[in-house]
Amino acid sequence: MRAALLAAATLLAATPAAAQDYAARVARVLKATPLIDGHNDWPEALREREGEKRWTMDLRDLGASDPAYNTDIARLRRGLVGGQFWSVWVSPDLAGKEQVEQTLEQIDLVRSLAERYPDTFALARTADDVRRAHAAGRIACLIGVEGGGQIDGNLSVLRAYAALGAGYLTLTHSRTIDWADSATDDPRHDGLTDFGRKVVLELNRLGMLVDLSHVSEKVMRDALAVTRAPVIFSHSGARAINDHPRNVSDDVLRLVARNGGVVMVDYAPGYVADAYRRWSADSLAEKARLNSPPYNGLDIGQPDKAAADYATWLRAHPAPTVTLAQVADHIDHVAKVAGVDHVGLGSDFDGVGATLPKGLGDVSTYPALLAEMMRRGWSDADVAKLAGGNVLRVMEGAERVKAELTSRQ
Repeated sequence: MRAALLAAATLLAATPAAAQDYAARVARVLKATPLIDGHNDWPEALREREGEKRWTMDLRDLGASDPAYNTDIARLRRGLVGGQFWSVWVSPDLAGKEQVEQTLEQIDLVRSLAERYPDTFALARTADDVRRAHAAGRIACLIGVEGGGQIDGNLSVLRAYAALGAGYLTLTHSRTIDWADSATDDPRHDGLTDFGRKVVLELNRLGMLVDLSHVSEKVMRDALAVTRAPVIFSHSGARAINDHPRNVSDDVLRLVARNGGVVMVDYAPGYVADAYRRWSADSLAEKARLNSPPYNGLDIGQPDKAAADYATWLRAHPAPTVTLAQVADHIDHVAKVAGVDHVGLGSDFDGVGATLPKGLGDVSTYPALLAEMMRRGWSDADVAKLAGGNVLRVMEGAERVKAELTSRQ
């Protein structure tokens, strides 16, 4: 806690007087309420880039790494982070049993953080665990399994993940699976299958959160109709602002409010800004237009020429800038439609590469986003809900449902 307070004091000293009130207010809010990010892919990024070194490398300061990580201990402290749901994502294209094996490795890596850095991290499964870690000056490590394919169609695997400390399951990732449709793949089930409904109810029984990021809108609606506990969207935006199928429509936002859940707003540029989403589609189309072996493309069979022509296209069509203010627009919209009790933060740091909104480049920048909400007229109490209060309430709701279901057995 001392390191976090020193970071806040340093921030205040370097901040112009006109902005210091916001910085001081943010520091006060985050001293009382843990800031909890619903989704960070650092464990998977470490696995992909470092291999076996991930188990022993120094994670305190990775700011000089190339390409840069969005996360390390020093910047988590500067960001006044109180809790983090670490995503234990694996590729949905892997065979089921391989997904299970790699998920277990990812869970093991998250658990090792608290063992290697006990003064910084503490494992957490419940809302009270998070509060205890925050009071002790530690960052609560929570675990999110990012894809229903990672249970390989087996509720026993789901129960094993819960026993190891997993706090949520994202029902799908980018692919439609045997029991649920993804937002970014062709639908096969018109929502959840009967087994998918059993998964939702088993998550309720285990006290794990049902995460509806990545799923089709029909799955969102089916899960909200089945669940007995509040749900989360661990990293999603508002579809009214950017009509990406990964985002949440106003109709579903109203259902989330009735359910008592929370939508944790994502920073991925393609989900934040319609202009960036369209530019990204145009960029991929241009690559395909230039070189699509084995039959198509203006530069087919000439990879060097295709690369040069694509670079020329990029110079003429630079990516639109996405900003912190645009992320704040999503937060404002979710709060307007669902209510301020139903919005949170779900950055997707270390999961979307180096392209992030201007002003939100790494985990040190949460205070800047909270200060922006204050500039827009948000009270300290409402900022506390956004920062972590809402997701703590949802976690407590899931814990109550677990207790009720257990008592009936």
